[in-house]
Amino acid sequence: MKTRHIILYFIGLLALCSCDDMFEPAKENFRQLDDMANESDYAHGLLMYGYGSLPYIRTTQTDVATDDAVSNAKSNAFMEIAAYGSWQSDNDPLSQWVGCKGGIQYVNLFLTIVDKTKWAPSAESKQQMFIDRLSGEAYGLRALLYYYLLQAHGGYADDGILYGVPLLTQPEDGSSDFNQPRATFAECIKQCFADCDKALSLLPMTYEDIFSDDEIPAKYRELGANYSSFNLVFGNKSEGLISGKIVEAVKAQIALLAASPAFREQSGVSSAEAATLCANVLKRIGGLEGFDPTGNIWYKNSSKLGPGSAEMPEILWRESREDGHNNSSQEGENYPPSLYGTGRVNPSQNLVDAFPMRNGLPITDPASGYNPQDPYVNRDPRLNDYIIYNGSTFRRIDVITGNYPNSKGEYLDNRNNKDNYSTRTGYYLKKLLRDDVSPTASGSEIKQWHIYPRIRYTEIFLAFAEAANDAWGPKGDPTGIGFTAYDVIKAIRERAGLGTNEIGQPLPEGDAYLEECAGDQTKMTNLIRNERRIELCFENKRFWDLRRWMLPLNETIRGMQIDRDDETGALTYTIIPDIEKREFDNSYQWYGPIPKSEVLKWSNLKQNRGW
Repeated sequence: MKTRHIILYFIGLLALCSCDDMFEPAKENFRQLDDMANESDYAHGLLMYGYGSLPYIRTTQTDVATDDAVSNAKSNAFMEIAAYGSWQSDNDPLSQWVGCKGGIQYVNLFLTIVDKTKWAPSAESKQQMFIDRLSGEAYGLRALLYYYLLQAHGGYADDGILYGVPLLTQPEDGSSDFNQPRATFAECIKQCFADCDKALSLLPMTYEDIFSDDEIPAKYRELGANYSSFNLVFGNKSEGLISGKIVEAVKAQIALLAASPAFREQSGVSSAEAATLCANVLKRIGGLEGFDPTGNIWYKNSSKLGPGSAEMPEILWRESREDGHNNSSQEGENYPPSLYGTGRVNPSQNLVDAFPMRNGLPITDPASGYNPQDPYVNRDPRLNDYIIYNGSTFRRIDVITGNYPNSKGEYLDNRNNKDNYSTRTGYYLKKLLRDDVSPTASGSEIKQWHIYPRIRYTEIFLAFAEAANDAWGPKGDPTGIGFTAYDVIKAIRERAGLGTNEIGQPLPEGDAYLEECAGDQTKMTNLIRNERRIELCFENKRFWDLRRWMLPLNETIRGMQIDRDDETGALTYTIIPDIEKREFDNSYQWYGPIPKSEVLKWSNLKQNRGW
């Protein structure tokens, strides 16, 4: 979001709670929708509430409820549902019911007044351009909010039907019938697609300034628009708002969800359709020509993280660079204790084992060269990018998680050395953290700018690979897309440095494991899922991926214990098999619950089975 969007956002909020209303709140109670026709700031505030309802998470949270990580916090809602079996229909930290449904209500209300509101009364062309853009944003927002509702609450009821959520395309008021049944999952998907298509008919693919009247779309030129007014509505200053390319990506995400094993039987969406929608997004950046060679470590690109810096080719949509992004909070939460952090997210041995060797082979392959008593040598370079392990050097500090002191004789980062601060697994989080931040006490704290992606192109590439392999196999391309699942995974693994030696030279055998998987659709499925696990780790994707793939949820979390012989200095590595057990029930918890309070209130609202 650029400056204009931020300003409009706060204008909307200030208008909704102006000083007058603070001192005379009764005024607000009597304000009618008709008043908004003459007060565009109030009307725009409704749309901004829709944006504010988007449930994007800035920090790593849900991963600690998966096989990828645990938390060292004594009280963590996501850890509790995983480790203590406390996930219930009346205790659901993953619920989107209230937030997203509230956002949809605001969007629906906005859509009833957008055509009546005076956005630019002095020029018919400008008025119509504002109506089109704002309406397009609203339809895109509604599709996105329904996507998150379906992800969290879609599921099978006892009658064997796959349901979504109640479909509401008109605002509710005091006269509405609130006892609405859930629409089928397929009906919800159809509505999401319709909203995306409507948004695409109204929005530009990107917000860019133009430099002549000849570039104006005919429908606005016929109304008398000039390029200056067009830029006011659709130009660079609107960048960060929902655009056509964002809507295309959202539609692809929705399709992937619907075509996944947990939903495909009754969703009405095929893997071929999902692959095609993903490909549409990727073609706009030239397919693999637009693949960012440093996209997997965007958070390290300090020259492009701050205000006024260039956009990153990896980031399709992100949050705005606002004051709240200049901080050290994420580092303070996750740095090891020796760097004044609290080490909250502890990667699991399960995840560490998912990283292959540098030659591309899984560590379970006898030919991989993996040495369990020297486990971090010749591993996938992403392991060092994403995870701090014993002996890692980070910010010029040697982090020792083993049962022996560091070079200064200190026991700061050892596993379980300091309750609620040290790692439980023998690992600390590194991904997403800047190494030029110092989260120490006020006065010596060093803050830096951060980018919070909402959609990354790597995610869409992986979504394409998953759907395309499922539809057509590793190398199938029956519709002439121009690239295949195999091509995408090859690019991702080459970017990671697999199939090369430590100085980047190709190994004689190349990436032999990839070639092996290229001849077997099932092996390629497993490889794609593993690459997605690695590439998107700690980005709050794994929790939902396990469920839509219908994979086991109750894998016990493992860790690593390292001991040192005081005489020889030799290290011994021992897997800890039971750091934390998972108490999920694979028989029904692939699908989240409808809130118990809602089911008790409304007789037409069916609960997902098992809850």
